[in-house]
Amino acid sequence: MSQLIQRLSDETINNLYPPTAFPIEVRHFLADWIETQRWDDFVLDQVEQEGQARALLDQIISMLQSIAQQNVNVVVKMKLMQISRTMTVFQQQTLQFAVMVRDILRKERVLLNTHTQIPNPPQFQQYESRESSFPNMQDVDHLVLKVLEVQDIRQKMHQLQEELNWERQNYEGLQGGTHTLMHTLFTSSLSLYIVRCEQLLGVNGKLRQELMLIVEPIPDLQERLRQLLQVLIQSSLVVDKQPPQVIKTQSKFSTTVRYLLGEKIAPGKPVVLKAQIINELQARNLGSVPGDNVGELINNTAILEHNTSSKSTCATFRNMSIKKIKRADRKGSESVTEEKFALLFSAEITITGCDTPYRIQMISLPVVVIVHGSQDNNALATIMWDCAFSEPDRVPFVVPERVPWRMMYSTLNSKFIAEVQTQHNLDHYNQHFLAQKIFDKPDFADDFSNMMVSWAQFNKEVLPGRPFTFWQWFEGVMELTKKHLKIYWSEGLIFGFIGKQHLHLILKDRPNGTFLLRFSDSEIGGITIAYVSATESKKSRISSPSPREILRSVALVTASGTSIT
Repeated sequence: MSQLIQRLSDETINNLYPPTAFPIEVRHFLADWIETQRWDDFVLDQVEQEGQARALLDQIISMLQSIAQQNVNVVVKMKLMQISRTMTVFQQQTLQFAVMVRDILRKERVLLNTHTQIPNPPQFQQYESRESSFPNMQDVDHLVLKVLEVQDIRQKMHQLQEELNWERQNYEGLQGGTHTLMHTLFTSSLSLYIVRCEQLLGVNGKLRQELMLIVEPIPDLQERLRQLLQVLIQSSLVVDKQPPQVIKTQSKFSTTVRYLLGEKIAPGKPVVLKAQIINELQARNLGSVPGDNVGELINNTAILEHNTSSKSTCATFRNMSIKKIKRADRKGSESVTEEKFALLFSAEITITGCDTPYRIQMISLPVVVIVHGSQDNNALATIMWDCAFSEPDRVPFVVPERVPWRMMYSTLNSKFIAEVQTQHNLDHYNQHFLAQKIFDKPDFADDFSNMMVSWAQFNKEVLPGRPFTFWQWFEGVMELTKKHLKIYWSEGLIFGFIGKQHLHLILKDRPNGTFLLRFSDSEIGGITIAYVSATESKKSRISSPSPREILRSVALVTASGTSIT
């Protein structure tokens, strides 16, 4: 570290060690300890690392105070005590502090590697004829920090794009009722990305020009800038309008792809994008040689067109359809509706100011391909699980096999209110009943929140004594409510999700004629009316006729007079 400091300019040192956040005194006095810690392990969105980050911050503050007390130099003592007090502000942002230290150490390594490739000034000042062949050390430091800044911005942009994809994926799978709002947010976010991409392209171009002015080339920096440029150009292709996530063969659909650097495309030959369908294995190996063609797409090409009024550059694929699909060998009990595919969009593009064309590509969200309408229900379950529980920046298309019940319930509630188009959420009684049903624990009275529910429990294993899965039953309830009972559910007239034991507790001691509407346990898409009636001995009894019998013979009337038969 000391060797590096001697070679850096004052400006570079201040940029590297921010005086108000991580002063150079901290790096100097705690050098050995800092270099033995595992800073590279910290990631900003890994909240479980906050405890470890807090421990490191507390140690730094404690060691600074200890060194200050032992130091005989009053000026140094006061300075270190002031720094230790200042650093306590990070106690509410411990993870951000750890990531900051991680980035500083990474920049140190880059600067150190750069300086080892360039002779020290005293060594080449002896050769006046060669002085002009070496760059000014301050310029090199400044250039290195700029490259690192570009890297940081690109990484943050990539992370934001992954988070946006994840949010949009959740929206398309669950939040159908907020289409206009989410579309507005997505469009405004893309506008921000367009500006950032153009800024990054400009910075990259300026840095490459600065490197060209340096007589002695710096291969590492040139290669890093080339890689950053390639990643930027390739990452600027995004799927603006996703294809349907459940696609039936021979059915027509459309999708739109946008290029964020559209105004920087070199004029001349139009850019033609091609779409092809790929399986999960191919999605994981996009950089390798393409494998077998797993499907045939109709109308799979589109021209990238620039709209000057909206400043958008898009290619819209209209009337696409999947003519045929080739499925992979299935493992064990895996069904065809669990197999995920994706659309791969690719093109060759040339950017103004760049000598060579670039191959760009982007994949859509996962899709399930079906051949018959009867497969739609199970395919939707696959997509719903993927939308709700996949992580940003995952390996395509990995999802957890088990999730906490609290996440499962939140997903079911979101899906229910979006599908039925109601503001009446499932309540805690409904939540408990659904948990009892999916876990097959009708007598369990404790909290289910942290219990893990598996994909098999959701839509592979049939419910005990029933010929259908939990999801098939729940989806049937949504269809019934959406088509026939929306008003009653929204007005709170249907209890719906309730077990028989709870039902008897509620109706117990109620007057004759009191009734309660609950969704049928035994039939998909059925409703049961439990009511209190008098027996021959004039005692009350609770009856639950079959759902089909009730729906065919009894009219349900709301307070407003609306009825359903």
